[in-house]
Amino acid sequence: MNKREYIFSIFDFVLVLFLIATVDARVPEDRGFDDNYVVTWGNVLKLNQGREVQLSMDKTSGSAFESKHKFGSGFFQMRIKLPPKDSAGVVTAFYLTSKGDTHDELDFEFLGNREGKPIAIQTNVFINGQGNREQKFVLWFDPTTDFHTYGILWNPYQIVFYVDKTPIRIFKNNRRYGVGYPSKPMTVVASLWNGEGWATDGGKAKINWSYAPFKANFQRFSDSGCHADGQTINAKVCSSTTYWWNTIQYSKLSAHEITEFKNVRAKYMTYDYCSDKPRFPVPPMECQLNQ
Repeated sequence: MNKREYIFSIFDFVLVLFLIATVDARVPEDRGFDDNYVVTWGNVLKLNQGREVQLSMDKTSGSAFESKHKFGSGFFQMRIKLPPKDSAGVVTAFYLTSKGDTHDELDFEFLGNREGKPIAIQTNVFINGQGNREQKFVLWFDPTTDFHTYGILWNPYQIVFYVDKTPIRIFKNNRRYGVGYPSKPMTVVASLWNGEGWATDGGKAKINWSYAPFKANFQRFSDSGCHADGQTINAKVCSSTTYWWNTIQYSKLSAHEITEFKNVRAKYMTYDYCSDKPRFPVPPMECQLNQ
């Protein structure tokens, strides 16, 4: 092997390592529940040496768990299998939230339905206690028969909601135009609770308690976030590109992701607050900026 061939061999090896790291970056690390999470209330069953957790809900109580740390940025993913059969009125949630009346929050809410009817997924963004930014989709698969991966990317550039690596919603950081953007330390939370007052058919479909206890299962308790356990976020630290989710690759969607994003919204989105003229005769400023 001559010197030139040797140099190219080293270059090829480094390139392969880089590609492997890039591909693996978005795969949640398979950690045990107790490493990063704690039970907050209700009946929570740990399975498979803590690699899986089951939340239960009956007439007396739902259940929930949350992360041990608060975060200032990250890519938060969890594998979830929803309650089967008749789950009308039952809400399974996976979200990030801060505390207090002026909290920030990024929501995935899975809204149960009568058996055989599609389960809806509702996303929402709260900034300084103000929500009302709902976008709702029907899922293009049965989320009760197997685990699927749901993710929330939150970095200095954008918030992206993912379903099995497909982006379904983007909320861009447009502070320079006067649009708020989540900036408080947030905890990761998962919960199972009674939402029959609103979740299915506007609250008309009530819970069929003969199917109780309702059970939702969770896997992949990773810690892919910048810890921010104080009262505020150290923006310099949590915006640093030493964290892979803050690198330029995650500042916008790829061309392939844009195609998938447009496709899923055209086919499966059933509600968008930006298009609700009775609620918002003048669409909020972020609606145009998030296009």
